[in-house]
Amino acid sequence: MASPRRATFKSSNSPESDSDSEFSSVSSHKTSSAPMEKSTPGTEPLKGIKYEHQSSGNNDDNTTKSLECLRSQIKGNEESNYPERTQHLGEIHFGRVQQVVITAIRATYITLEYQTSNKSVHVDQAIVEWHERILLPGEPSSKIRVSIFASFELGPMLCHGELLRTFEISVGELLDCSESSHPIIFQPKQEEVVSACDSLSMIVERQLSDQTDAALTSRNMDALALRTDAGHRLLARYHRTQNSRDLNQSIKHFERALNLCPMDHPCHPAALFNLATTKFISCQANGTYVDLDVLIPLFQEALDLRPTGHPDQPITQLHFAISLLSRFAKRGFQTDADMAEELLCEILNVCHADSHIYRAALIAIETFALHSAGSIVVNDLEQEQPATSMLLLAPDQLADRAKRCMQRDVEPHELDEVISSHYNAVGYYNTGHACRWQLLCNLAAMLHARFKRRGGDKDLDQAIALYKEVLAMCPVGHTDRTVPLNNLANGLSTRFEHRGNDKDLDQAITLHREALALHPVGHPYRFASLNNLANRLSIRFEHRGNVEDLDKAIALHKEALALCAGVFTDRSMSLNNLANKLSTRFEHQGNAEDLDQAIALCREALALCPVGHTYRFMSLNTLATQLSTRFKHQGNDEDLDQAIAINREALALCPVAHTGRSLSLNNLATVLSIRFKRRGSGEDLDQAITLHRESLALRPVGHIDWSMSLNNLSNQLSTRFEQQGNDEDLDQAITLHSEALALRPVGHADRSMPLNDLANQLSTRFEHQGNEEDLDQAIALHREALALRPVGHTDRSKSLNNLASGLVTRFAYKRNREDLDESREHLCCALTLLTQHDPLQLLVHQSLAAVHLSFLQSGLDGTGMGKDMNNLNAAMYHFKAAANVVSGGLLHRLQASLSWARYADNYSHDTRLEAYATSMRLLDAHTSVTASVSSRRDAIKGSPCTVIGVLAASCALHSGDVHRAVEFLEQGRTVIWTQMIRLRTPLDRLQTCDDHAATLMKRFRDLSSILDKPPANHSKETSRADVEAEEIRYRRLVGDWNGIVEEIRKIDGFSHFLLPPMFSDLQDAAHDGPIIMLIAGAPSCNAIIIPHKQPPINIQLHTDLSKLTKLVFAFQNAVEKEAGPKGSQTALIKALRELWADVVPEYGGVRRVFFNFMPLHAAGEYRADGKSLSQQYISSYTPSLTALINARRSHDRPPLAPFVAIGQNRPAGALFTLDAVEPELELVRRLLPPPPTVSFSKLTSVDATKSRALCALQDNTWLHFACHGKQNHEPFESAFLMRDQPLSLLDITQMDLSQHQFAFLSACETAVGSQSTPDEVIHLAAGLQFAGVRSVIGTLWKVNDSTVQRLVEAFYQNFCGDGKMNPKRAAWALHQAVHSLACDKEIPLDQRIVFMHIGICAYF
Repeated sequence: MASPRRATFKSSNSPESDSDSEFSSVSSHKTSSAPMEKSTPGTEPLKGIKYEHQSSGNNDDNTTKSLECLRSQIKGNEESNYPERTQHLGEIHFGRVQQVVITAIRATYITLEYQTSNKSVHVDQAIVEWHERILLPGEPSSKIRVSIFASFELGPMLCHGELLRTFEISVGELLDCSESSHPIIFQPKQEEVVSACDSLSMIVERQLSDQTDAALTSRNMDALALRTDAGHRLLARYHRTQNSRDLNQSIKHFERALNLCPMDHPCHPAALFNLATTKFISCQANGTYVDLDVLIPLFQEALDLRPTGHPDQPITQLHFAISLLSRFAKRGFQTDADMAEELLCEILNVCHADSHIYRAALIAIETFALHSAGSIVVNDLEQEQPATSMLLLAPDQLADRAKRCMQRDVEPHELDEVISSHYNAVGYYNTGHACRWQLLCNLAAMLHARFKRRGGDKDLDQAIALYKEVLAMCPVGHTDRTVPLNNLANGLSTRFEHRGNDKDLDQAITLHREALALHPVGHPYRFASLNNLANRLSIRFEHRGNVEDLDKAIALHKEALALCAGVFTDRSMSLNNLANKLSTRFEHQGNAEDLDQAIALCREALALCPVGHTYRFMSLNTLATQLSTRFKHQGNDEDLDQAIAINREALALCPVAHTGRSLSLNNLATVLSIRFKRRGSGEDLDQAITLHRESLALRPVGHIDWSMSLNNLSNQLSTRFEQQGNDEDLDQAITLHSEALALRPVGHADRSMPLNDLANQLSTRFEHQGNEEDLDQAIALHREALALRPVGHTDRSKSLNNLASGLVTRFAYKRNREDLDESREHLCCALTLLTQHDPLQLLVHQSLAAVHLSFLQSGLDGTGMGKDMNNLNAAMYHFKAAANVVSGGLLHRLQASLSWARYADNYSHDTRLEAYATSMRLLDAHTSVTASVSSRRDAIKGSPCTVIGVLAASCALHSGDVHRAVEFLEQGRTVIWTQMIRLRTPLDRLQTCDDHAATLMKRFRDLSSILDKPPANHSKETSRADVEAEEIRYRRLVGDWNGIVEEIRKIDGFSHFLLPPMFSDLQDAAHDGPIIMLIAGAPSCNAIIIPHKQPPINIQLHTDLSKLTKLVFAFQNAVEKEAGPKGSQTALIKALRELWADVVPEYGGVRRVFFNFMPLHAAGEYRADGKSLSQQYISSYTPSLTALINARRSHDRPPLAPFVAIGQNRPAGALFTLDAVEPELELVRRLLPPPPTVSFSKLTSVDATKSRALCALQDNTWLHFACHGKQNHEPFESAFLMRDQPLSLLDITQMDLSQHQFAFLSACETAVGSQSTPDEVIHLAAGLQFAGVRSVIGTLWKVNDSTVQRLVEAFYQNFCGDGKMNPKRAAWALHQAVHSLACDKEIPLDQRIVFMHIGICAYF
């Protein structure tokens, strides 16, 4: 008789972490008991009872003895004794005592075995009776063995079936039990909760020897029976342990049994049925249905051998039908469905309505009808649907399936199928049935799990209702009451998190308290209860702010951790739990020791979870969370970088379909967005948006974290809008925020988050579109959010700041003083709530500065607009405070300092020079932490940083401090070059100091050498984690280098080491003649003339910034449109005249002019007998005063000057050949002095490759280039074009050319700066000088091959015509060459003035 097996669910209270993401931050982790499932053996329908008896010393029957031996070998590991054991937490012990009554036993042959007939067991049948006579020995001391078996069949069997009970008893003891009517009681087996047979009663009578019955036929066991017995035992053990090896071995035994059973054997159908049934179980267990084509014919054959009327025909029909329906569900063969339906209908016609087989067939028909209407597509072979077991599974089978669904990621339809099976089983096992307790527990657990994975309030409410029903079945005093207490508490806690009903949370805490009380000190499950209660108290603290709840939670976690001393499975989880609570307390009370201890605990937890450990993912997430928290409050960039790296590792452990992937995606996206705000890398922002989109896709509508994902994605879209101005991003952000807010209605615990975010987006839209309704709504939402964040709430200060910002914005439009007063009040309150190292201080200080500026500009305090010094001083104080919040990050501090400088300058505040100095210091620090020069330039361009030096110098001039103006110009115009050069700073003086100084010098040189190396060029295949690891390494090296520099400054005589140079140092640049520094500032343009020993002179020019801008464009247009020998170039002449009239200061003896983009050396009146700069002065340029000072340092020149001429007439990708290259190089060779003055070499044509050119640069100190030159929009990619690859400016800057004397760059655009960084002179000529070349000739625009040769010839004739090589003569030689060609009408004006000199010079 077929019967579903009973199983027990065990509700495991192991403290597994349930990771729930918090809005817009790295997720926190909560620990709770999750219902788990464990299958145990259950009851089978009783087949019969077997009796064996033996007398001591009776060994007559060798056959029996050999069979006994074989039986022992096959049974192998089967346990014969089942000792009584202590029940564990969550085990559900149910069922009433079942009795099996034997009313007559007779036996006469002690060596023979007798087997009773099979008895059918109906639903809820408690007693099975046999009325059979079995002869027993008359001697009271004789032993008999009684065994009870169960099977699925009623007909003749080739084995005994599954062993339920076995025992030995003497005939005398059996008589005593019978006379006193005492049943034989069985103790539960190990791993068995519901006893398959609890007691046995037998009636034994003494009769006279002549009252003998007919001898019974002896049934000798043979190998066929033993093989089948072994198969059933292994199958039974598989049901208990779920060990697939047992199942596979069972199939092998049944296969061998079938091989031993010929076609005409009466047990052949039973052998077929056993093998087919076991194979079908294997198909279900493994989820593979390939063997269906093998086992279905076996069922068909067995059914053919069991015709109508056969007692086992219905059970065969049932299994055959179910296998057919399984194949139909997978492949859609309609014939399978039709045949199955016919078989099931026949079963219903012949079986009793209360029988197990009747109910199983009825459920199969109903389930088949449901799936046919809903999910199974007939004859659609390409779209396979999950096979649904139409058989009502036994409880232990259901438990096994549920356990797999809970422990691993399964397809949604699989979970739905198991839940549906449980609903069927609950309907089948009526109220009061022993199995119902267990089924309700597991059904509730899976509904709870499905809610967490997909959302859906109905599932959660149903789960809680089921948990309550189970708890009602375990009243106070019940052994297993703790299980439903914990499960119901978990369900209520989840509902609180989703809906925010305080009653749910309070009730959950009450239930956990009761559960803990049932687990006193020493109880094995006290650890789990401590964790559960601690987690709920922590949640209540987060929502109500009662410090007692948090302190109690920490105390409970510490007690739990103490129970996990040493290496213990739960220790890592307990460490993480305590770490989370300590971190929470830090956020509310600001004790840094709590946070540091939390991180230490997390690191210990991670150490207990090495690579490959199950809980490593959780430990990584928790540690990343704590590091991110510390970064937010202390601003240590290393914490942020480490958090990102750890989150990347955690994500790598969550492949597609992993349950934790959405959480890990969210966490990584969050810290990347934080880093974007910290450092401004657009790549971080784009990646964060991509990750948030993927996370959202894994959380469909209704998912418990759907609202949070909407919030996070919309925040990043809004941030991108602020960066790029795409209206679609802002509109989508507002739409997503509105949807997120709708999912968190009034009363929801996390409603304040979407309120705050939606308000921010509406404020942003108001700023760009001007709709006052947006602003009013934003303020209303901020007020509601603030009301939900009372004193003590983590984010109260943030809400205060946001509301204040909205009020200030509204004041600017409506001029309502109440808005401004309220704003100031909120910000002052927010500032008092922040800890010393909280980065949010920077934002609040900036907001307070804005409020005071609003008071100042409005004149509300009665002093008149712009005249309220109290508010002005307060605004500058808060700007300064913001710029000095170390934890705020370099980028935000730089932005704050720029605001400070701008307003201080506008209002002529006493702190304006200090503000500019702070800004320039922070700019240097901000750009120095990136490895590549291009990324440093990116950090400057497109922002006020590009002209910070000019702004600062203008401010200093207006303040009357000309010295400071020179210092500011020098510092602001060479940010990138200075960072490169200082890594090559000589330390010869330091070497003469003590051993400590020598050690510092060596460390400085080592670090500088590493930092000066070009960063690795990562391929597209390089993982982002590897790239970030390299960036982190660089930042750490920069930190170490800065530390060494600070140590060097402590040595006597080195206090100013690598600090920006003072004016007294810079004045040395004028050693060979005065220097003019031009400042194109607002409101005036100035020239500072720097003599060598006299004070500098400030001259205001007769122009302004607007005119200069137009003049720059005039030069560019004139050169491009009027180029050529035949052009009159009137536009160019007009621009040069304007340059002479408005820019060039009238000061005699000037040999240096410092300015970008305009040929100042060519300025003049351009008329007959007119004046020009070139008539009066020899002009030379320099990218910085420091570069000129360095170039002037004396070097020992070898007597033989190594000179190389590098020419490339057809570089890679060129469409035409430069015919003038070879003649030009030959001309240079001819004009240079012969050896021993000059050693000339030439590199041309195919030999002029990038690598050979670099070698030539390294080996020769005198250079001449004749090739294509290219000025790139990315200036460090500007290059000389060689045969294979460009020789770029970046390549040149990596070289040490400190011994090089001279370079002539006969190529296009080698001295053209970049418009994006107008104050930073970045071009090929400047790069050569910064690399060490003392004197360089470059070009301002394109050169004409037909005319350049004449200028080259004239230059070298003047430069070395007397046989001497002196780099100081280059400026004079160029000056003379240009003048000598002035009357040559074949050379157009633009080509005569295209060359300019950079570097040292002397007047000849």
